[in-house]
Amino acid sequence: MPTRGLLNRITLLSVSFISVNAFSSSSLTPISFRTLRSLLSVAMSSATSSIQTKKSLKSRLREGENLYGLFLLSLSPEIAEIAAFSGYDFIIIDLEHGAGDIREAINCIRAIEAAGCSAVVRVPDITQAWAKKALDLGTAGIMFPMVENGRSASDAVSFCRYRPDGVRGCAYTVVRDSKFGFDEAYLANYIDNLLVMCQIESEEGVKNVNEIVAVDGMDCVMMGPRDLSASLGLLHDPGNPKVKSTMWTAETAVLASDPVKGGAYLAGMATAQDTAADLWSRGYHIVLGSADVSLFKKAAVDDVKANKKSVVDVKGV
Repeated sequence: MPTRGLLNRITLLSVSFISVNAFSSSSLTPISFRTLRSLLSVAMSSATSSIQTKKSLKSRLREGENLYGLFLLSLSPEIAEIAAFSGYDFIIIDLEHGAGDIREAINCIRAIEAAGCSAVVRVPDITQAWAKKALDLGTAGIMFPMVENGRSASDAVSFCRYRPDGVRGCAYTVVRDSKFGFDEAYLANYIDNLLVMCQIESEEGVKNVNEIVAVDGMDCVMMGPRDLSASLGLLHDPGNPKVKSTMWTAETAVLASDPVKGGAYLAGMATAQDTAADLWSRGYHIVLGSADVSLFKKAAVDDVKANKKSVVDVKGV
């Protein structure tokens, strides 16, 4: 991200531009438009260079890092920013179950990136339209839900790539993903900078896990334990041995692949039945610890319990 000093330079240049147009007859000495444009070009070039040196999530995984993230359902920029400052490696902006839309998502991405964190967008389904909208926002990763076979995984990847490698619509000169055209290296790097995540969350998906993992360009398999338990007829019993056994089948297949040679990284959601420590111990590369609404719910309930009890303690009733 641009440094504070660089942002100050851009602000000062903008003020100078105003002086050219509004105060040219005053005692101020305005700079020429050509000079201003040149200075702004240098500033934006420095900003773009700074952005490009930040490691992508995919690069961090390739270097052996384990990543810890959070689901953001509220689509509140303030909550997103707080979460980013808290130390999460990435935050998933959830457009599948969250009530927000694309306009709210872009504000969350800005807040997350400004705090030095990475944003991933989970789209509602596997469609070209949703993928295009999400990717044009400029996200570090995209997550597709309910991937059940190699065909749907292949479709997901194709929605993320421009022709001839895919079918993504081309507007890269005017969208945020390319820094509105300021990132001159965008087309050479966009595939390497984007983490493509596909969720396996059904019995059918587990059955076809090997063909899903084999899809070129599909970087990460995200296990969905709750939907998986529902697909097995065990919605109210996610800790059932059958659920765990089915999960293990998928996990084994993913972990047996080599991400560097076209395989996939393994991601999962920590639950009461399967903690983050459990997932790390089984070789997961990425763990999602919770969701913002769940964390707030727990904090709110704890606060009410503690303070209502204090009233009783003080009054002695």
